[in-house]
Amino acid sequence: MRILVTGGAGFIGSHIVDAYTAAGYEVGIIDDLSTGVKENINPKAKFWQGSVTDADFVDRIVREFRPEVLNHHAAHIHVGRSVTDPLFDATVNIGGTINLMQSLVKAGSCKKVIFASTGGAMYGNKQTPFTEEMAEAPLSPYGVSKRAAELYLGFYQEQYGIKFIALRYANVYGPRQNPHGEAGVVSIFSKNILQNKQPVINGDGKQTRDYVYVSDVVEANFKALQYNKSGIFNIGTGIEADVNEIFRLVNREFGEDWREVHGPPRPGEQQTSSLSFDKAGRELGWEPKVKLSDGIRKTVEWFKTNQQRV
Repeated sequence: MRILVTGGAGFIGSHIVDAYTAAGYEVGIIDDLSTGVKENINPKAKFWQGSVTDADFVDRIVREFRPEVLNHHAAHIHVGRSVTDPLFDATVNIGGTINLMQSLVKAGSCKKVIFASTGGAMYGNKQTPFTEEMAEAPLSPYGVSKRAAELYLGFYQEQYGIKFIALRYANVYGPRQNPHGEAGVVSIFSKNILQNKQPVINGDGKQTRDYVYVSDVVEANFKALQYNKSGIFNIGTGIEADVNEIFRLVNREFGEDWREVHGPPRPGEQQTSSLSFDKAGRELGWEPKVKLSDGIRKTVEWFKTNQQRV
C-alpha cells in the first residue's frame, strides 16, 4: 500500500511515517520543513520538499506517487497567529487540504484520507469531556479552519467516494516535539530547564488539558487504516491535568527543584479541555495506553539525549 504523509518531517507525522515504513508500507512524505526538520525524515520513505499550498507541486507529487491513502498532517498549528493572521491559517489548513483533494481526484488512486484534526480547539467552552456528538463551536480561526477542512472532506466523500477519518487530537506530547513557537508545555518546560532558564507558567496554572502521548496517536492512525468507513473520532485520554501538575512532573524527571513562577495569563485561553475516547474505543478499537507520568519520563529522556535539537 502506498501512503502519502503530509507533514511527515514534523513531530507527529514523522512518528507515523516510522511506524508505517516499519510495517512494510510504501511511504511518501510532503513537507516544506517550515516546522519539520530533516533529522526526522525516515530514509526508507520518499521525500519531497514543498508546501501543500502550492497546487502545481502537490499535483505533480500525487500524480507521480499515486497514493492509495493520504495521511494529512501538514498544517498551520499556531492558534495565536491564526487570530492575528486568519488568512494565512486558512490558506494552509483549508486551501492546502483542497489542493490535495483536487489532486487525488485527478489521480484516481486514493480511496481514503486520514486527517489530523483538533479536539481541544473544536468544541469551545462546553462540559468536559467533549464528545463527538457535541456541536462544534471553535473559538479560534485555527479551530474554524480544521472544522472547515473536515466539511470539505465530507464533500469529497459524497462527490467522489473518497472515505475520510478525521482524528481530533487532544494535546499531543512526546519525543521530537518542537519546543519553540506555540509548542506544548512539556517540551517548553524541558527546553527551559535544559537551558537553565526559569520556566514560567501562564496565569495561575490551573487551566487543564488532556495530554495524549504520541505513540498512542500513532496507534490511532494505524486503527484508521484498518477502518473501512468514514468517521470523526476524538483521540484523547478523557483525563484532565493542569499546567502546574505538568510542571511538577517535568521538574521531577529532570531531578531539578525549580520553583513555580507564574506570569500573566494568555488572553482568551480556554480553561478546561478533555476528550472522551468512547467512540474511538467502540468503532476503532483504540484506547490510550501510556500514563501521563510515563509519557513525561520518556519525553524528558529524549530531550536529555537530544539537547542539540533544543
